[in-house]
Amino acid sequence: MRRTIATAALGALALSACAGAPPERVSPGPKTPMPAHGVLAEDTAPKEDLRMVPPEAYVRTYLALFGALAPVDVQKRARAADGSQLFDVWDDYVSALGFPDYRVDVPRLGQTNALMVATFERLGVALCDRAVEHDLKAHPPISERAIFAFDPPRGPVDAAAFAPRFDVLHRTFLGYPASLAPPHRAARYLQLFHDVAADHRKDDPRSRFTADEAAWAAVCYGLVRHPEFHLY
Repeated sequence: MRRTIATAALGALALSACAGAPPERVSPGPKTPMPAHGVLAEDTAPKEDLRMVPPEAYVRTYLALFGALAPVDVQKRARAADGSQLFDVWDDYVSALGFPDYRVDVPRLGQTNALMVATFERLGVALCDRAVEHDLKAHPPISERAIFAFDPPRGPVDAAAFAPRFDVLHRTFLGYPASLAPPHRAARYLQLFHDVAADHRKDDPRSRFTADEAAWAAVCYGLVRHPEFHLY
């Protein structure tokens, strides 16, 4: 019985369509924009804590800062022959940097620790000190300098003389102009420069660095230890 009624209804609908009966239409109504509901500003807040870059990325950057040398050549340049023990051999740093050592079944470190941070700092100090010796003391052409690709100012280092040279270092380590950094960053590093230079003049005159060279090395230390260099 139900099937008969449904069939009859479908048949009547088909006949009306064939007879040209106009279909029922719904008026579109006025063209007004739909109201916005629940519109929120884009949330750009980081969803994860900052993490240190993988050791592979750090070592590649380190080798590039030394002049894109091979690891063995970097080791030779960092050790030099002055007995300062700024750098030992890469084998002494590999596990501390978090690399796995499958020879003794040591897995990759999954978490930052104090020894890893101390190793980063030691490598950074070796880089900066050797760069002072290579770039500022030996005075090679600007194109052959690894870090300090500028000539130090002659005379007192004021803000006008410090800013463009700091910008070179800032771009080298952090990858963007110092003018885009948070306010007062250049002023704080300039104060660091003056403090180290003033203290160095009171130290042992047999130091390998002059007061200004030690101050530039300290600025380099600050940038190579900066969180923006190690974290992402």
